[in-house]
Amino acid sequence: MANRFILNETSYHGAGAIKSIVDEAKGRSFKKAFVCSDPDLVKFGVTKKVLDVLDGAGLPYELYSNIKPNPTIENVQTGVEAFKASGADYIVAIGGGSSMDTAKAIGIIIKNPEFADVRSLEGVADTKNKAVPIFAVPTTAGTAAEVTINYVITDAEKNRKMVCVDPHDIPVVAFIDPDMMSSMPKGLTAASGIDALTHALEAYASIMATDYTDGLALKAMKNIFTYLPAAYENGPHDAKAREQMATASTMAGMAFANAFLGVCHSMAHKLGAFHHLPHGIANAILITDVMRFNAAEVPAKMGTFSQYAYPHCKERYLECANFLGIQGKNDDEKFENFLTAIEELKAKVGIKKTIKDYGVDEKYFLDTLDDMVEQAFDDQCTGANPRYPLMREIKEMYLKAYYGK
Repeated sequence: MANRFILNETSYHGAGAIKSIVDEAKGRSFKKAFVCSDPDLVKFGVTKKVLDVLDGAGLPYELYSNIKPNPTIENVQTGVEAFKASGADYIVAIGGGSSMDTAKAIGIIIKNPEFADVRSLEGVADTKNKAVPIFAVPTTAGTAAEVTINYVITDAEKNRKMVCVDPHDIPVVAFIDPDMMSSMPKGLTAASGIDALTHALEAYASIMATDYTDGLALKAMKNIFTYLPAAYENGPHDAKAREQMATASTMAGMAFANAFLGVCHSMAHKLGAFHHLPHGIANAILITDVMRFNAAEVPAKMGTFSQYAYPHCKERYLECANFLGIQGKNDDEKFENFLTAIEELKAKVGIKKTIKDYGVDEKYFLDTLDDMVEQAFDDQCTGANPRYPLMREIKEMYLKAYYGK
């Protein structure tokens, strides 16, 4: 069976990359931009960096900022109406996953109006037409939405995050400019950095991994281990660390856009929907428990789906450890040292150890646990996990992540 590998048409990398928006817009004969950016980026002048480029070139635009940190169906639907009224013919998405996810959903619905309810986009939607052309300008080094075919929209009525997967939504051009990330606060640098690491780890372990995605994932991991602490500590003062983290995020995104993700992301989506835990933080807390679950030896006669664990998963993690230069007297020790290295990296960038440490109420967590488990089991990301989990196993991982034991 042939493996599919999808990339966006063009990407610009490095300081000053946003200046190329002008050439791309003019070269494609676009007339007016619909700029999607969240209110905080507008407030703190980050969005203005791109608007200044558009203004300087005399390129007209309209700004849409009705975007929440976990964008909702309502954000998308009001955005669709605003786009229609604007007279725009392309979208410029500025921000992290929230802005880009909103832009992707708007762009898809404009060209595929039969999906205007938004809910019907969940999963792998049978859209016929490519989205409105999107120029993507990331402001975080983590989500990699600028080069992926995925987006997540929150159904506020049902208290759930909908994972949408559609090759028609990938941005046509990505502008990965580390200067757009210079004002990221330390907490966001940490969360987005570990999110990118999780993307790489899950892509490498995925049942859909290929040689093409493996190289991207490994290099992304190497960059993150090398440069995330400096990006976290020095922020705007370390241009090399910022640029290398931006590169790592995009490479991890290219990897998981094709290899897909796993149950860590499935579980993280539900922590975000039910308990508003930031996505990168949720992944950071869960990742080593999920890796331990994936790599565990499973008795051949268990009589459950768990017997179908990917037989080489532990070997895959050991390949990552080898690439990162992590040693051990034997494979078991090397794997444990790899998990320890991840935990130490998290500690260096201020990630707390448990869900409880982030103030999630214990009673409400337990009251919602069964719903989270069921939804994580059904999440789009679970299907590519190297070991298919039972619901009780997902529950055990949630409880361990909450209490830390």
